[in-house]
Amino acid sequence: MGQRPVQQQRPYKIPQSVLVVIHTADLHVLLIRRADVATDHWQSVTGSKDAVDEPFEQTAIREVWEETGIDVYRPGHALTDWHLENVYEIYPHWRHRYAPGVMSNREHVFGLQVPAATVVRLNPREHNDHVWLPHRAAAERCFSPSNAEACLLLPRLMGGEAA
Repeated sequence: MGQRPVQQQRPYKIPQSVLVVIHTADLHVLLIRRADVATDHWQSVTGSKDAVDEPFEQTAIREVWEETGIDVYRPGHALTDWHLENVYEIYPHWRHRYAPGVMSNREHVFGLQVPAATVVRLNPREHNDHVWLPHRAAAERCFSPSNAEACLLLPRLMGGEAA
């Protein structure tokens, strides 16, 4: 009698993540639409650490590449740690991805300035559309309050107009 293959359970997500606001010098923000929900969930790049000791900057670099195909090391690209963190309650429909009892996530915020002509290559398992919008319009389209706030902070963090 044959043995059933052992199903490997995915490890739980680490409740520490990054939010990376990808933008141009003229304050246009890249938003990407999630493919795993029925409604229009537009957001910046987000993602959890792969290991507890993974530096947030490394998580940001990896997630930007995985979700958009953008290489932060290319000339004209500048990743900036905004030294901001948000703690938020994990939406109930995503809690199964975390260890039992985990209810909140700590999100570290970065900005990534890119040239206006930067090509975006989405990972279709995660996102199915993208758009570049002025920072205020991007904030209005974000489904996440912390993401919307980060878009509105962009001018101040770049030394421009008041948010």
